[in-house]
Amino acid sequence: MVAIEIGILVFLIILNGFLALSELAIVSSRRSRLEAMSRQGNVGATKALELLAEPGRFLSAVQVGITLVGIVAGAFSGATIAERGDALLESFGVRTSLAEPLSYVIVVALITYLSVIVGELIPKQMALQNRERIAAFVATPMQLFARVLNPLITVLDFSARIGLGLLGIKEQAGETVTDEEIKALIAQAERSGSVKPQERAMIAGVMRLADRSVRAVMTPRTAIEWIDLDESPEKLRVMIPQSKRSHLIAVEGGPDHPMGVIMVWEVLSAMVDGKDIELRRFLHRVPVINERMGAVEAFSHLKDSPVDLVFVADEHGTFEGILTTGDIVRTVVAEIIENDDTKPIVAKRRDSSYLIDGLLPIDELIERLSLTIPAERDYHTAAGFVLHELRRLPKVGDVLRYGDWQIEVVDLDGTRIDKLLATRRVRRRRGA
Repeated sequence: MVAIEIGILVFLIILNGFLALSELAIVSSRRSRLEAMSRQGNVGATKALELLAEPGRFLSAVQVGITLVGIVAGAFSGATIAERGDALLESFGVRTSLAEPLSYVIVVALITYLSVIVGELIPKQMALQNRERIAAFVATPMQLFARVLNPLITVLDFSARIGLGLLGIKEQAGETVTDEEIKALIAQAERSGSVKPQERAMIAGVMRLADRSVRAVMTPRTAIEWIDLDESPEKLRVMIPQSKRSHLIAVEGGPDHPMGVIMVWEVLSAMVDGKDIELRRFLHRVPVINERMGAVEAFSHLKDSPVDLVFVADEHGTFEGILTTGDIVRTVVAEIIENDDTKPIVAKRRDSSYLIDGLLPIDELIERLSLTIPAERDYHTAAGFVLHELRRLPKVGDVLRYGDWQIEVVDLDGTRIDKLLATRRVRRRRGA
């Protein structure tokens, strides 16, 4: 008889552990992983997704189950096992007045210990180690359990919604994932070896690209090689073979009036064949996009261009530069390009300060220094950020104090900020 009673109590503790296991496994599972398992034909994953679709009802079912198990286990241990423990202690010579409370203390302590270890800690650690597979395994019995308790669960779920409404908490329409969570997940995957460092760098590059405008990744007009459509054939025969570019920007009267793109190989072929090399015959018209357009959105315009290139203009229609597929790819793979002298640098020095290239993209500066900068901004580089804050032309030695950092202008190229030095500020304590 004692064995049966102990067996019932052990069963209740294991049942509590199963409910705790199910709750944590399903709630903490990655929806994307469950969806992938469901597409592969895993029925349990499909049912786990159904439970996640109504988390309030699922949590109500789990809570009802855990509460009922706790009540039954408490009543059962007090009414049966504790009484038998009382008689056992008396048989060892313990006084009756002391045996009864001592028996309750021992039984409660033992059951509490087993409930915490077997009914909570072990199941939850198991759930965290293999969330999606366990969620798929427990989803079917948990669905059946929820259907049995459906009337009670409906009342509890409705009551919980009312309580959340009174507290002013709105129910979220769906699962959201922040950039920080994605970066943390990728970093964890890199540490575990699932993602290689180069893959992590490329994923980070894609995320940076999504946050940048066309102006932040384009080739500015000052770095472009152009040719006038009205150049004489004699001069063209000298200029074209000397060009190191695959294409030249064709202008009419100056760089403020770009007309299209000339492919160098087409002109060279005509020269070899002895054909007329009047440039307008080789002119390719290209789309024009606004500099504020998102870099990812610009892909569709690049696809429509006959030469994989688009012109970039400001809101007044002034020509500002060009955007190519190479500019976008270079942004994505920037971290893994070795020996690239054109890449803006940020170097950490021995005193934990940073020497920063003025052309460093602002999103990389924000990430490196953990700065809080408004999302709506008209600048795209570290130099632009300093100019915006100084509100005047800079001089060597100018210092900007922003957040926890002191940013000093240490080198100029004409009026352009070439190098910055960022040093963490030491805040003095009051009264010191």
